[in-house]
Amino acid sequence: MKNFVHEMEEFHDRVRVFRDRAHAGEVLAGMLSGLRRQDPLVLGVPAGGVPVAAPVAAQLCCLLDVAVVSKITLPWNTESGYGAVAFDGTVRINEDLLPRLDLSPEQVQEGIQATREKVQRRVNLFRGEKPFPSVAGRAVILIDDGLASGFTLLTAVEALRNAGADNLTVAVPTAHESSLDRVAPWVEGFYCANIRGGWGFAVAEAYERWYDVDEEEARRLLADRAG
Repeated sequence: MKNFVHEMEEFHDRVRVFRDRAHAGEVLAGMLSGLRRQDPLVLGVPAGGVPVAAPVAAQLCCLLDVAVVSKITLPWNTESGYGAVAFDGTVRINEDLLPRLDLSPEQVQEGIQATREKVQRRVNLFRGEKPFPSVAGRAVILIDDGLASGFTLLTAVEALRNAGADNLTVAVPTAHESSLDRVAPWVEGFYCANIRGGWGFAVAEAYERWYDVDEEEARRLLADRAG
């Protein structure tokens, strides 16, 4: 394991280690406490990453904002995707997966366009007219509620690099070993309390209470932190 990857050994390969996303955020906040002196900017990936990011920002006494990114889903399965779109328009396509999906070029473009519209709608919902915060020359912590393939989060990382981020840490409560290996080389730090291996990985299995976070809950948490 690279020395910039931080985990909690007592949680390794375990399931049901967090009560809920708020508890997961509290655990991550403890792991990230050494970064508090850097006055980082915490960015949650909506919607599920925001309830994790909120307690981190609260305990580190720093700003909370969002990095909107969404996977491009399959026409027949909205839980699975073949790429992602980020808040700045960055598009990443899983070129290894795409040839096996039997999608026409028109279907791919329709998927990209639909995801662009979803991302823009969420940017408007969560940020309104506020400009994206400056990330150049400051510590940034990017948080989601878990890492399955890692492809969507990599798209967010690329968008933040495009915005000038040069000190970027990813923090997630749970991740598969393969996705960690995919994302960690692209950031300056990687924090994950619950690293798991094996064939059958699901983010939800790290939580006792798992549910789909709606946009209103995420928006309320952001407003509460904004004061």
